[in-house]
Amino acid sequence: MVFQTKGIRYIVWVFTAFLKKNLQVLLLSFLLSLLGVIALVSFSPYLLKFITTNQIVIGITGVYTPDKLPSEILSKFSNGLLYINDKGEMIPLLVDSWEPVDGGREYRFHLKKDLTWNDGVPLKAKDIQYSFKDIATEAPNDYLLVFKLPKPLPIFPTFLTKPLTKYPLIGIAGVYRVGDIRIRAGNVQEVQLIPNQEDMPRLVYKFYDTDTKLIDAYKLGEITLMTTNKKNVVDQFKQWKNTNIKREVDYTKVMALFYNLDNPYFKDNKDLRQTIAQSIDQQIYSEFGERAYGPIPPTSWAYETDTKKFSYNPNAASKIIDKFNEASESATLKISTYYDNLTLADGIKDNLDAAGVKTQVEVLTGNLPVDYDIFLAQLILSKDPDQYFFWHSTQIKGNITHYTNVRIDKLLEDARNTFNIANRKAFYSDFQKILVDDMPAYFLYHPYMYTIERK
Repeated sequence: MVFQTKGIRYIVWVFTAFLKKNLQVLLLSFLLSLLGVIALVSFSPYLLKFITTNQIVIGITGVYTPDKLPSEILSKFSNGLLYINDKGEMIPLLVDSWEPVDGGREYRFHLKKDLTWNDGVPLKAKDIQYSFKDIATEAPNDYLLVFKLPKPLPIFPTFLTKPLTKYPLIGIAGVYRVGDIRIRAGNVQEVQLIPNQEDMPRLVYKFYDTDTKLIDAYKLGEITLMTTNKKNVVDQFKQWKNTNIKREVDYTKVMALFYNLDNPYFKDNKDLRQTIAQSIDQQIYSEFGERAYGPIPPTSWAYETDTKKFSYNPNAASKIIDKFNEASESATLKISTYYDNLTLADGIKDNLDAAGVKTQVEVLTGNLPVDYDIFLAQLILSKDPDQYFFWHSTQIKGNITHYTNVRIDKLLEDARNTFNIANRKAFYSDFQKILVDDMPAYFLYHPYMYTIERK
C-alpha cells in the first residue's frame, strides 16, 4: 500500500515538472493546431478546387434511375442515330444513311461500321433497343436496323435523336465516357464522366433529392456548380464574393395555364378564356422567365411571330366577367398546381379575384390532376415542333385540356405527313395562330435557368 502511494506521488511529480518545463510549448502547439483546423475547414472549398483544378462537380436536384438520366448528362457521353440542327435538318451521327420503304411504312437505317461502345465492344444493330408503341424493330444483320410502322410517318426519324445507352451507363461516340457510378436503392447518387480529350475537365454529377440538400452541398464545398430555376435559391448567393451567377432562358420549357375544356364554363367559351388571360398582370411572372407567345419557342425554325398578343387589361374584361358571374352564380374556379409554382399561383389568384373571378388554389402532390378547372404547369418541349401528342383530339393521355378542333387536327396531321421544311413551317404557322387565338391554354413564359458556380 505504501509502495503504491509512493508510485503515484512520483508520477504526479514527474508530470508536474514536465508541465512547468513545457507549458508554453504545449499551449503554442495547441493554439496552432486549433488555428490550422479552423483554416482547413474555412478554406476547404478553395483547397479542393486547387487540388482538382480540371474537375467540375455539378449538383442536380432530383431522383433518377440509370435509364432516366437528364439529357444534359446523356448527351455528354453518347449520341443518337441522328441529330436535328437549328434549321430542322436531320444530320446522321451513328448511321451512314437511311431510307423509307413501302411508302413510309418501313424505315431502314444503315449503321456506321467503325463504331464501338465506350467499353470497347463493337456497335451492332441488335444492341439498339427502342420502346416505341406499335412499331416493330428488327436487325437483319449487324449494320441494318429496320423499323416497321403501322402507317406512314415521314417525321419518324426525328424520334431517333435520343442518345443510346446500354446498362448500366455505357454510351457511344460521346466526348466523355462514364468512369464510375454510385447507385443506391436503384437510384443514381453520383456519375463521373472522363473526357476523351486531354484539354477537357472531368465532370462529376452528384444528385440530391431536395433543394435544401443541394444548397447545403454547395455551401459545404461538396459541389462547385449547380443549376436552378428558383429565384429564391439564387438570392441566397447574390452576396457571395466567391460565386458567379449566370442567367439564361430555358426554351425547352414553357409555363402555361391549361383550361379544362370539359368544364362547362370554359367549353365553347373562348371569350372567358381570353378574358382570364387579360386579367393577369405580366409583372407577376416577369421575374420568373421570358414572356412566351405560343406553344413553340422563338429558337425554333417553326416559330411564328404573328400570333395574337394578350395584354393586361382588366377593365376591358369586366363585362365578360360580369356575365360569367351572373351565369355561374357562386361558382369558384380552382387553380391546380405544384408547390414550386405556389407563389405564381397566388399572384394569379389575386389578379383574378380583383377582376371579379372567384378562385382558389389547390396544391398537387405529384401526378397530373384528375379533375381541375385551371392547371398551372410547365410543358416540356422537344427540338422538333411536332405537338401532335399535346393538342390532337385523339391523344387522350397528352391532350390534358381535352381540346378538340378539326382545323388543328388537320394541320398537325399534315405537318407530320411531310418532311419538307418549308411545308411544315407553313402548317405550324397556321397551327400557332389558331391555337393561341382559340386558347385551350394561355402561355406565360419560358423559365429562367440560373447557373451558380464557384469562382
